[in-house]
Amino acid sequence: MKEKAKVFKALADETRLRILALLLEGELCVCEIMAALELPQSTVSRHLAYLRNSGWVLDRRQGVWMYYRLNDIDNPTVKTMKPLLLSQLCNLPIHTIALGKLDLFKEEHDNQPC
Repeated sequence: MKEKAKVFKALADETRLRILALLLEGELCVCEIMAALELPQSTVSRHLAYLRNSGWVLDRRQGVWMYYRLNDIDNPTVKTMKPLLLSQLCNLPIHTIALGKLDLFKEEHDNQPC
């Protein structure tokens, strides 16, 4: 039961919800999340660590870059919650703005990480 509580407790923060909404679009590096949410690296990394420790995200290193994605394969609770997150988060104006900033960042960096 404690593992389930950790998964749901992670949803109790707006920044973590915004990060999860971005990750519904696919794998992202930290710098892309920073650009989309206009948050400092320390804040993004802290929330990503929380999401990783609660089972929501997986990370991988590629060179000096860290990439994050939803853990919807290994975690059945995340897999079950994914459609709910899609329906509740992805139509919010704040998410639409973040996606626009993410697209602009990717264009400026030719779809390459930072």
